[in-house]
Amino acid sequence: MKGSMTYPKGGVHPPDRKEASSEKPIKNALIPQTLVVPLSQHLGKPAELLVEPGEEVREGMLLGKSSGFISAPVHSPVPGKVKEIKDVYLPNGIKTKAVVIEMEGEFDRSGKEQKRREWKGMSSSELLDIITENGIVGLGGATFPTNVKLSIPKGKKAEIFIVNGVECEPYLTIDNRLMLEKTEELLEGIEIIRTILQPERVAIAIEDNKPEAIRKVQETVDSRGMQIEVIPLKLKYPQGDEKLVLKSITGKEVPSGGLPIEIGAVVSNAGTVFSIYEAVVYGKPLIERFVTVSGGAIKNPSNLKVRVGTPIGDLIEECGGFTQVPAKIVVGGPMTGFAVYDLDTPVIKGTSGVLALTAKEVNSAARTNCISCGRCIQACPMGLNPTTLFKKVDHLLYDEALDLGLMDCRECGSCGFVCPAHIPLVQGIKLGKRMARKKKG
Repeated sequence: MKGSMTYPKGGVHPPDRKEASSEKPIKNALIPQTLVVPLSQHLGKPAELLVEPGEEVREGMLLGKSSGFISAPVHSPVPGKVKEIKDVYLPNGIKTKAVVIEMEGEFDRSGKEQKRREWKGMSSSELLDIITENGIVGLGGATFPTNVKLSIPKGKKAEIFIVNGVECEPYLTIDNRLMLEKTEELLEGIEIIRTILQPERVAIAIEDNKPEAIRKVQETVDSRGMQIEVIPLKLKYPQGDEKLVLKSITGKEVPSGGLPIEIGAVVSNAGTVFSIYEAVVYGKPLIERFVTVSGGAIKNPSNLKVRVGTPIGDLIEECGGFTQVPAKIVVGGPMTGFAVYDLDTPVIKGTSGVLALTAKEVNSAARTNCISCGRCIQACPMGLNPTTLFKKVDHLLYDEALDLGLMDCRECGSCGFVCPAHIPLVQGIKLGKRMARKKKG
């Protein structure tokens, strides 16, 4: 096993606060009577609606089909009846149509033994078709359709495939539990992806604050005689960012505006790899995912296996409810997640965590003027000047911000974390990106 590696620039060390849930094994969350399943749970075009109010649906049935190259199908997480089609807002502010399902009838998969598919000997295209049909997307947060990521453009080659098990966001521990509890399944998922990509190298990147996961994965790899490198990465945020994982392991930098395949690499989150395993081996659509529920205002922090469409309030209740009124509820991690106010907000494919944070954890303060301390520059892992980008956006100088690397920002939040003036740097940069794209048409 190699020593811990990392990227050269910036990074911060927020308290990781993983101890509340890191020892909690994954358990099945209760399935609610009513589920709300959005048609936009992935990067790209929303799925095209296929059902109507009053229609009966089966567990795993197609609710919406892929509507473009960058899109993904959406499936019913339960058997039941379509109650209504309504508009909902996702945590990131996107408005989308959603299918409201009242659960009733018999489950086709849950609680029943599933027959394994013999996938060895299948072609890359056959495996990709299965991944496409089952709506697999990146579960690390970006929700990019996985079939697109694994379809290598002509003239390119995946020299290295990396499983991202870094999980550098504070509080979140679900990938750690996945690597500990589903090691064999994870490794079979890797072999499926190896069959598709035919890479020269395969590696699993794990931040070195997860020694048990590193040990368990390494022992399993060794016992099975697999050609997989287990690479510990230094404890530093945002070590789990795709481009920074690649910089740490390969020493290569993804070009500005480019994708990892430009440097011969493909990266997938550990949860995504597990979902590929379930889709290929058991024909299971992405209708549930693993979620960490934590934060100082949660009575019993837990790791749960949750059906897509479950209200986040149900998960909080299952974890004992609030110990105090939370100052903020965040979907995702505290650094890159989205604050929400509505406990009816549904879990979607990209929901990695639900955090109820106390006022002490949020540590909010009034914004003051920039003091030109340079801390944001030191913290930026991409070598940008966040305060200058913010000022350009604030003065509507989007072209100048673009020239200064606006689109290279990874939106990791490191700059805002260290800013003594509490300037909303990331929020401003996100707005600048949106407005710059709109201006370009």
